[in-house]
Amino acid sequence: MQITLPNYSITFGALPNISHKGKVLIITNPKIAGLHLQFLLSKIQANEVYCLSLQDGETYKNMQSIELILESAFNHRLDRNSLMIAFGGGVIGDIVGFASGIFMRGIDFIQIPTTLLAQVDSSVGGKTGINNQFGKNLVGLFHQPKAVYIDTHFLKTLPKREFNAGIAEIIKMAICFDKDFFTSLKTTNWEDSKNLLECIYKVVSIKAQVVREDETEKGIRAALNYGHTFGHIIEAQSGYGHYLHGEAVSIGIVMANTLALRLNLITQQQYQEILQILKQNNLPTTYKIKDITTFYQAFFLDKKSINNKLKFVLPKGIGDFIFKEDTSKDLLMQILKEFQE
Repeated sequence: MQITLPNYSITFGALPNISHKGKVLIITNPKIAGLHLQFLLSKIQANEVYCLSLQDGETYKNMQSIELILESAFNHRLDRNSLMIAFGGGVIGDIVGFASGIFMRGIDFIQIPTTLLAQVDSSVGGKTGINNQFGKNLVGLFHQPKAVYIDTHFLKTLPKREFNAGIAEIIKMAICFDKDFFTSLKTTNWEDSKNLLECIYKVVSIKAQVVREDETEKGIRAALNYGHTFGHIIEAQSGYGHYLHGEAVSIGIVMANTLALRLNLITQQQYQEILQILKQNNLPTTYKIKDITTFYQAFFLDKKSINNKLKFVLPKGIGDFIFKEDTSKDLLMQILKEFQE
């Protein structure tokens, strides 16, 4: 199976051989290197192949990791014909995409995601970036990969908690774009490899279409941030690594839905349906805010907020969404109080 975007293809199934005439730099993390690096090396045909292992986790998604990649690239004398390969989860994909985008003003890179979350979300679309003291993904650029290879073989060694975090992104997409798909997720057997691949293909198909329409997130692509406006603040304020990204998105979905319920965009039944499917997949749905004023101020660092106007992605029933740009501070503070410690 394959999905074609304007500049590259997303290939599903067994990882094919990868040939490259220039130098190749693989960037991964110690865990993935120990489990799968030899397998990947057996698939690469190039004159010179180098490997760099970085510490994994949101804590290391920073400028120091970018410097390490650039240092390795310069030490191995990579040039504009060289290729970087992101071999890991979303953190590795985001930082390799960023580093390859700024090295010599941009060289090719390939995404080989090894987590469910990265396979259904971050590996597709060309968003790259790092975190800093002000928030998540606030420094980065759009740099599309040369190719994306999605092989569920790598998910066999994925811890259950990380697998569930990926399901959160699948649920997110269904809520915003496809009611029938959402309904089917209630009975999906995630242990069935065929069902799993079909779900991944479905989600990536939806995202690919959105990216085709709005590559640099000037319009509809912002809908993919449903649950993220709240979730990114949770990640930052709880300390990167306390919650997996998908877990923070799950809580963010519940918080966004609380606002949507208050605005009569969803019914109480729909609210409960979404809550139930998150719980069904062992995803967190509660959070205690320590200081609601600090949490509120953090909204203004969100990339969708422009000219100090907040913009929220909210569900409109199940299978549709709206952008809400005129939410009052009073209402938001009321919502945040419901999650106050």
